[in-house]
Amino acid sequence: MSGKNSKITTDSKIEKAYELPQTEVLESAVKKIKSRREYFRILRSTVASLMVVAAAAVIISMLFLPVLRVTGTSMTPTLQNDELVVCRKRGSFEKGDVIAFYYNNKILLKRVIAVAGDIVDIKEDGTVLVNGKEIDEPYVDEKALGECDITLPYQVPDERVFVMGDHRSTSVDSRTKRIGCVAEESVVGRVVLRISPLKELGWIK
Repeated sequence: MSGKNSKITTDSKIEKAYELPQTEVLESAVKKIKSRREYFRILRSTVASLMVVAAAAVIISMLFLPVLRVTGTSMTPTLQNDELVVCRKRGSFEKGDVIAFYYNNKILLKRVIAVAGDIVDIKEDGTVLVNGKEIDEPYVDEKALGECDITLPYQVPDERVFVMGDHRSTSVDSRTKRIGCVAEESVVGRVVLRISPLKELGWIK
């Protein structure tokens, strides 16, 4: 009897070993597979969407709103070295606006002082006159004649603008023959917003 019982027990174990999984177990496994597939599908979709948004942001930045890094101190106190600013590409600008323009494969930031046809004169103490009238310059901390080798009074040629840095004693700008007046076609656009550092976030005046 003991031999028969042993055989029955062994056969029973073999049957259990080959027993098919229950329906609930199969359904659970299928759900896990579907869940993984859905996760990876959503992940791929999200990554693709982020790449599209990033590409669009880069294109918009390059075409319409370039982000520029300030280098040097020629525009202090308005702009400090290493700040990031947003430039509104092309468009119109007026006297007093800070603009970005190309010069020798670089982009410089200066302030528009006079436009085509205007007559610029600068006194020894740095006071600037346009068309015979002293201009109000609240953005300048200290007036200075600075580096100036042009003949004054000076009339701005057609399709050009006369620019100066706000830090008059160190800025190299339209007061020198080296840079001269800026051709309107060389203007990248108007500097409108400071975005870094965040504590200084704000419009450029």
